[in-house]
Amino acid sequence: QICLSLVRLLFYLAHSPLGSIVLLDFQPRQFVMVDGNLKVTDLDDASTEELSCKEDNDCTLDFPTKSFPLKCSVVGKCEGINEKKNLFNAYRYFFTYLLPHSAPLALRPFLSDILNATGDLRYGINETLRAFEKVLHLYKSGLYLQKRTLHLKDYISLKGFRMVEGEDYKCWPSYSHLGCLLSVHSAEEAAAICNSQSQCQSFIVTQRRTWTGRPLALFQSSPTGLIPDANAVVYIKRSASSGERL
Repeated sequence: QICLSLVRLLFYLAHSPLGSIVLLDFQPRQFVMVDGNLKVTDLDDASTEELSCKEDNDCTLDFPTKSFPLKCSVVGKCEGINEKKNLFNAYRYFFTYLLPHSAPLALRPFLSDILNATGDLRYGINETLRAFEKVLHLYKSGLYLQKRTLHLKDYISLKGFRMVEGEDYKCWPSYSHLGCLLSVHSAEEAAAICNSQSQCQSFIVTQRRTWTGRPLALFQSSPTGLIPDANAVVYIKRSASSGERL
């Protein structure tokens, strides 16, 4: 969410009515999240000036660990230098820390491609935004899920009940510090996740939603502690659903 919001912001800066705007003091502390969107807190160091040049050799974009040769345009300006400076700063301050983590396994190759392409400045901001929007579409639609054996057949469903939320086993990247609360596309994906975790014996798809509209599923190590809830369904592993435990 943070990286996508940042890319949308940089897309606007690259195509602003004032021209391409560069953030000269590009640091994480210069941004805040407001209603799920990244905002710049300080525009004192923003500039529309692009580096003047006489030849391509005047247009090297230097960073502490990398340098990029750019072209000198016919009007004597280094082509795209403001856009590229913003994008590489996004890569080194945000993408490298956030993109490799917490995405479903099937989506990580797409994010790795974005990371590599922006790290080498092979993508401009237009291509980067398109790549992020593609990943978002795959994530929200569930198209990233591979056709595989149905996992829900390993569970019995108990309608009209939900589990008491409390401290249980932890997982990454949980939305709760008390237990294992993850974003899923469907009960089928939740069943696949539960099967992949040795501690998991039951789960419920809650009514809570993430910023993408995906529901949150709560995974627990025991199907005990059920309370009535007309709108809920508890899924319990058949191997854990003996009469004694229920």
